[in-house]
Amino acid sequence: MTTSLNDSNPHLIKMHPDDNVAIVGNDGGLAAGTIVLDGLTLKDRVPQAHKVALVDFKTNEPVKRYGVTIGFALRDIPAGSWVHERLLRMPEARNFENLPTATIKPDLGGPLEGFTFEGYRNADGSVGTRNLLGITTTVQCVAGVVDFAVQRIKNELLPKYPNVDDVVGLEHSYGCGVAIDAPEAVIPIRTVRNISLNPNFGGEVMVVSLGCEKLQPDRLMPPGSFPIKDDRSTGVDTVCLQDPKHVGFMSMIDAIMQEAAVHLNRLNQRRRETVPASELVVGMQCGGSDALSGVTANPALGKAADLLVRAGATVMFSENTEVRDGVDQLTSRAATPEVAHDIVAELDWYDRYLARGKVDRSANTTPGNKAGGLANIVEKAMGSIIKSGTAPISSVLPPGEKLARDQRGLVYAATPASDFICGTLQLAAGMNLHIFTTGRGTPYGLAHCPVIKVATRTDLARRWHDLMDVNAGRVADGELTLDELGWEIFHLMLDVASGRKTWAEHWKIQNSLVLFNPAPIT
Repeated sequence: MTTSLNDSNPHLIKMHPDDNVAIVGNDGGLAAGTIVLDGLTLKDRVPQAHKVALVDFKTNEPVKRYGVTIGFALRDIPAGSWVHERLLRMPEARNFENLPTATIKPDLGGPLEGFTFEGYRNADGSVGTRNLLGITTTVQCVAGVVDFAVQRIKNELLPKYPNVDDVVGLEHSYGCGVAIDAPEAVIPIRTVRNISLNPNFGGEVMVVSLGCEKLQPDRLMPPGSFPIKDDRSTGVDTVCLQDPKHVGFMSMIDAIMQEAAVHLNRLNQRRRETVPASELVVGMQCGGSDALSGVTANPALGKAADLLVRAGATVMFSENTEVRDGVDQLTSRAATPEVAHDIVAELDWYDRYLARGKVDRSANTTPGNKAGGLANIVEKAMGSIIKSGTAPISSVLPPGEKLARDQRGLVYAATPASDFICGTLQLAAGMNLHIFTTGRGTPYGLAHCPVIKVATRTDLARRWHDLMDVNAGRVADGELTLDELGWEIFHLMLDVASGRKTWAEHWKIQNSLVLFNPAPIT
């Protein structure tokens, strides 16, 4: 829980009674000479969200935030000093031996009943929050053609189908020039397949292929990989650009538009219906993080995550490098020893993946993270894990896999921490709603799924007033408690799932799909 050390400005914020540093909560930071915390005087100007030494540190003494050692002092640091990344040595990563396993059994409270949203129920039982036509591509080569066709479909066809929200080309960089038979190639292939089956696409699978690519349509969508509707043939509905019947560019475009019209007609017959909140599949992510991410936005999102779990929904948190330093926190919250084993297996695999590139988790932090007060990946990870709340981790999902219908509760979906790759893999997992926290600010959005953007601080929410959906800075400002903001986010998610547009949707901001491909490129 956030603890304010001074109820009046200037003020500091610390997260745990054992912390020996606190962060500046004031917008604009605090000047040298400012008196805080029972007479402690700042020796340096300290920017907002950056750390202040609450005690005198000797060289090599541990610096603690969140009750965890985030680094060791590289030199003596007097109390009142600005503690930044250049003054700290990062701890070694926690090994995977003797981890606590399924030791925490939280009491979340009773089930939350009676909460609903207006969604689109699919034949496989899943529920969409949007009614979209997704046009899958087998290879990057067709991306330009598909984009041209999508623009024509939007302009000429979509107005005829008022119950369809949009048309989205599922463009990606995979499909050829890759070692498609390498063992790890299964990750990008199943990712593309499972994105095509996302609940927001209503079970309508339409594919545009080049013809000569390695990722052939029958490999992308083998028989039995998707439900077949009664009024269509067995096989994937595919437009192949190299088919001899296509003479000229417009022949290709016309074929795509004709196939799209068939799918649009079926999608247009769908209507929203009242469904329980348990049908939500929420993907959580943070990007452009600062030290306030773990104070305001992410803890509030953790509160909302607990509410979703109590309502029977599915909540995914991810980002391997941004949870790695809290592996003991994850394994102790695992619902069973088997889940703890799966967590370790995914994080161990990722450690070895990074080692192949001669880097480790420390490569994660960005200049913006550090400018926002995060000294290193250890501190960043502590603030990232908080968004998972306190619920037991019910299962683990490998990258590119799709959630099973009975895979409910809090799920650790193992993904890289890259915003774009994480979002892509969560789409493949089946998320129908995305929530994204940011401290430095990022205009991230997805065309395939509504994205709720949460600002960690009031200054960002004020400046980006038409890009941020929620101002979590109100917690640091003393206007709201974390519990109150958690409930606000919970209700907002139900509203957005029912059709309320986010700012990213309003402006039609969308990031590209970015596949995780650990296999060789030829």
